[in-house]
Formats: sequence, C-alpha cells, structure tokens
Amino acid sequence: MTEQDRAHPISPLPAGGLVTVIGGAGFIGRYVVEVLARAGYRVRAVSRHADSALLLKPLGDLGQIQVVTGNIRSDVDMAAAFAGAVAGVNLVGILAESGKQGFSALQAEGAGRAARAAAAVGVQAYVQVSAIGADAASPIPYARSKGEGEQQVLSALPFACILRPSLVGGPEDEFFNRFAGMARVSPFLPAICGNSLFQPVYVRDVADAVLAALQSPAARGRLYELGGPDVLSFTAILQLISDLSGLDRPVVPLSDFTSGLLAKMGDILPMMPMNSDQLAMLKKGNICAAGMPGLKELGVTPTPLAAYLPEMMLRFRRGGRFAKSAA
Repeated sequence: MTEQDRAHPISPLPAGGLVTVIGGAGFIGRYVVEVLARAGYRVRAVSRHADSALLLKPLGDLGQIQVVTGNIRSDVDMAAAFAGAVAGVNLVGILAESGKQGFSALQAEGAGRAARAAAAVGVQAYVQVSAIGADAASPIPYARSKGEGEQQVLSALPFACILRPSLVGGPEDEFFNRFAGMARVSPFLPAICGNSLFQPVYVRDVADAVLAALQSPAARGRLYELGGPDVLSFTAILQLISDLSGLDRPVVPLSDFTSGLLAKMGDILPMMPMNSDQLAMLKKGNICAAGMPGLKELGVTPTPLAAYLPEMMLRFRRGGRFAKSAA
C-alpha cells in the first residue's frame, strides 16, 4: 500500500457528520457510540434487533443517535446503513457459531460487505475492529475469518484502520463476568491452558482508540494491536477473580485431555466455559506482538486492571456488593 493510499482521504471528519456503527448495540458498541456522541458526531447504530439498541438513545442529545435494524449479511441493509455517512465502524463479531451466524458469514463476508457499502458512499474514514490472532491462513476458523475480514475490508477501503484488541474487559464483558458467575456455583475454577498469556484491555480504551483512529490521518491504512498494561496468565486471572469476588475458589489446573473434553462439550452446550475453537485460540495466547503500534500510538493511556476489575467483582460477593465482606 502506498502512502497516498494510506492517507486518502486526509480531510478531517466534518463536525456533526454521520458515523455508522455496525454492531452498535453490542458490548463494545455501546461505548463506541457514547464516545462518538460526546465528540459531537451524529451516530447511526445498526443492530439486527433495533429494540435491543434503544438503550443507546440517552447517550447523546435529542436526535443525535439513530437506532436502525440491519443485518451484516444483507447487501440492502448495509447500503441503507451507510447512506449519508462520512465514516464507519464495524464491530460485528461472535465467539461461537449458531445457525446462520457463522464465522465466515459474519466476520469475513459480512466485514467485506459492510466495507463495500461504506466505500460506495465515499466515507472519509473507517475502522474495522478485529482481534489479536487474526490470520487468513490460520487453521482455526475464528482467527481465519477475522483475517479474511481484514483482507476484504482493505480491498474495499485501503485507507481503513484495523484495530486488533486483546481480551476486552468491562462491566458487561463475557469473560470476567462469566468466570465470576461460574465461581458462584462451582467449588473451583478450571485453569484450561493455565500458562497462556492475556493482555486485557479496558473497553473504554478500545472505544477511545476507535475515535482516535477515525480522527487521525496518521491512522489511515494502519494496523494497531490493543492491549492493557497488565500481562497475566490465565491462572493468574482466575486467581484475581477468585480473590476480588471474595468467593475464594481454588484454581485447579486441567490436563490437556480434560480441557479437550470440556471444549468438545462446549461445542454442544453453550453454558460450558469454552468450545474447541476458543480452546485452540487460548493455546496460542492473546498478547500484543512486540513492536506493534497500539493504544499509546493512538494517544490513549492504557488502563490497568486494578482500575476497573475490583469494582466489577463486588456484585459477585456473598450477600452482594454492600455485604460486610466488600468493605
């Protein structure tokens, strides 16, 4: 990619311009919508079920946030979603496949479809939120679809910025909350691939990175890996959850055989801690590659776990957050 490709278009986004956010009702999406609204942009939040996105309305001024129904698997929906937009953000992603909601359909073909619709209206900036480990040549379906999605986005919009976050933490996340919820009912926490490393990134930092990437000409056509300041093993993270929740569950290492068996059960039962695809990703670890630009290069100061995880875990304490043990 030439520098001209990276920089085009270089004009700043117009004040009050319309930014389309695909997946705006999701965990990361609600924070992205909020930060865009605070920056003065009009926001069109697109969700498969618009009713689930109505909670976004109070995040902006009257009429600033528009909530619409749209499916990333539909050309017609994506064309309507980007009509009149000056910029776009795609946040659509899944951790497990279900029916037509497959990795390839959403994270590869869907990502390309959204980018082509954005290109057709001449957006000035675009952000594709991918994931660390994305690789079009990966044997792991999740990682492969993420990598293919990046390729399709850049094919349609060479100036698009790709953001690859590590494990994203925050009040509504599906990781810390899931294992804390498990600690409530299980006598122990299973350390599957306990030595695998994570670099949790705060959801508000990810949202700030999206805004910075849209506004900065220097981010055009670039790839950033987003991780927080803490690098911890899976075992250490589970121990933190046990300690901060006050549930004091022992962290028990699982053998590869047991981990594989649980993952196969997870392919069938969604309440299991992970499925086979997630196990394969876990084995690879989830930290930023050395030398890759990240939050700091986007002007975002990484937030440590200590700034948000203790507060998140209070509600899991016996008797609730206001029990004596929470003092």
